Amino acid sequence: MAAIRVANSPEPRRNVELKARDGDRAQSLALCEALGADDRGELIQRDTYFNVATGRLKLREERDAAAHLISYVRADEPQERLSRYRIVEVEDAEGLKAALSESLGAWAVVSKRRRLFLWRDVRIHLDRVDGLGDFLEFEAVAPEQSDLADERQKVQQLREAFGIRSEDLLDRSYADLILGAR
Repeated sequence: MAAIRVANSPEPRRNVELKARDGDRAQSLALCEALGADDRGELIQRDTYFNVATGRLKLREERDAAAHLISYVRADEPQERLSRYRIVEVEDAEGLKAALSESLGAWAVVSKRRRLFLWRDVRIHLDRVDGLGDFLEFEAVAPEQSDLADERQKVQQLREAFGIRSEDLLDRSYADLILGAR
């Protein structure tokens, strides 16, 4: 059986996020540097999505790092939006993936290279998704007591700085886009 470590918080974590197509990855990288964002390096990730009744459930496997089971609920809207999520570290990713695939069914696999930056407590992702292309994602993590105004403002500041147009915004996950590309 897969060993799982559970965080002690009974409440899910929250963030305000925005996802968009990135038409110029080199310019986005330069903007991150110009903003003084802290470069946390490149992550190579594979997310396997499982069938669930509510929200989404994925197993994230990352090269040279622990695997995590992530459940989240987020509206499919092309704007900044609230995401509620839980992250559980997993020791036996292959075993857990097999068990969840057999019992729930896996419906998509997303492989990507993510360049991670941190700016004023906002995670900036420059994602290159296999089969889809380049994307930007902003995740402003919200403390439990936050009314989300500060997080929304930071995401809006980044949207303006990166010149993200309404037609570039995404209203769904990479997994949904992968399925639509087939």
